[in-house]
Amino acid sequence: MRQIEILDSSLRDGAQAEGIFYSLEDKLRIAYALDRVGIGYIEAGNPASNPKDMELFRRIAQTPFQHAKLVAFGATRRPGIAAEQDAGCAALAEAGTEFVSVFGKSWDLHVTEVLKTSLAENLEMIRDTISYFTRMGKHVFFDAEHFFDGYRHHPAYAMQTILAAVEAGAERVVLCDTNGGSFPQEIASVVEQVARDCAAPLGIHCHNDMDCAVAASLMAVEAGCVQVQGTFLGYGERCGNANLSAIIPTLQLKRKYQCIPAGCLPELTHTARYIAEIANYLIPPSLPYVGKSAFSHKGGMHVDGVQKLRQSFEHVDPETVGNRRNLLVSEMAGRTAVLNRIMRIDPSVTKFSPVTERIMEKIKALEYQGYQFETALASVDVLIYKELGKMKEYFTLRHFKIIGEQNTEETGQLASALIKIRVGDREEITAAEGTGPVHALDCALRKALEVFYPSLAQVRLIDYKVRVMAPEDATAAPVRVLIESTDGKHIWTTVGASPDIIEASWKALVDSMEYKLIKDDQQP
Repeated sequence: MRQIEILDSSLRDGAQAEGIFYSLEDKLRIAYALDRVGIGYIEAGNPASNPKDMELFRRIAQTPFQHAKLVAFGATRRPGIAAEQDAGCAALAEAGTEFVSVFGKSWDLHVTEVLKTSLAENLEMIRDTISYFTRMGKHVFFDAEHFFDGYRHHPAYAMQTILAAVEAGAERVVLCDTNGGSFPQEIASVVEQVARDCAAPLGIHCHNDMDCAVAASLMAVEAGCVQVQGTFLGYGERCGNANLSAIIPTLQLKRKYQCIPAGCLPELTHTARYIAEIANYLIPPSLPYVGKSAFSHKGGMHVDGVQKLRQSFEHVDPETVGNRRNLLVSEMAGRTAVLNRIMRIDPSVTKFSPVTERIMEKIKALEYQGYQFETALASVDVLIYKELGKMKEYFTLRHFKIIGEQNTEETGQLASALIKIRVGDREEITAAEGTGPVHALDCALRKALEVFYPSLAQVRLIDYKVRVMAPEDATAAPVRVLIESTDGKHIWTTVGASPDIIEASWKALVDSMEYKLIKDDQQP
């Protein structure tokens, strides 16, 4: 089995994505999660760029990775000075890592117009910098920045840059599609040509500006690259980087390359969601392999087919990547999808059981009122637990009161909620403020319930959607509210519907809390 090296740059390239801001603790948690899932190389940052990255290298050195090699990233020296005198090179050395990634210019246009130096000086910068680190005994990867643009514009010079790196001791030459504008076929062809003249093993680093980064990376491997660089969820500057959570299982399951230890592959989905939670990044539902819709089936024929023969509508077994099949509950999916949800809770129920018909009729009645269950499967499970008589009464609402206020611009718009609940023979009255009535109600409910169920402190809402179902009724129109919640490990969606947006939100909030409590009770 051919080994493919995986270098994850979530902490460096991924941190350049718009809207992502990592604390030092965030970076540490992500780094160790990548190590646990078996990533070979973790590019943790540029120690010359900020003190946080330098501290990150120090902290990881105190508790080294179990599997991964830590990689520090930096540029070739500046024009006109020796590497020994360059502050960036000094910081890269100070990081203390065994492996360093050095990037240099391979596009003559960048050399003359961005660096404002000569082509000959750029070659000397590459040689001098890599020699500086190899003399220290470090393993050097050379990232040939803008290589494919450079090879297209001036192939002889682009080749000179990587040959200079190899002569100076670079152990890997990574060809970078920095602008993300190269076609996969072009990348494969160039990799094959370069491999004939370059003595060092090749790597590939693709950006996703044409939505081709994964395809280009896969074709580069087929053409001879031994290292793939990307970010675990594909995020990065502009349109992002090659998505490793898609590349790894595709290479490993379909092409039989070894990217991570086989026993780590089922941790792929959990790791993706864990990293997304830290990054405050919503995983697109349709993201291959790890998205919540990656193995979802809605059409009645599809649901029936995948139940009879998995391969009929799934290209891999979802469990191989730690995901699970979802048979979406809707009028299109029919009885099979509902029965699948019921049997997860009570395997003794069949499609002929009276309770199956009762649950089907309840779902149809709620859909008529405006509910939509195909994405709100947590609400379906709560409904099934109740209809099966397996639902514990976790709490009962006695009453709540919402007060909205319109304040000055300085104080903003505030709302407050007063709520009274009963748990067993005890009652709790709590008040909370929020930036709106739903936020205030959520805060008050959580505050009241945490007295009895401390685990609810881990739960937070990550998405809130409102859909007006009859716009022609204007402000009297019924609305559907979808709430997505997480406890840091799992994500679930609940739904509520009513002509009153507060009541619709309340129903979805209650389902969310009850679903979390059900799952807590199922933990060993």
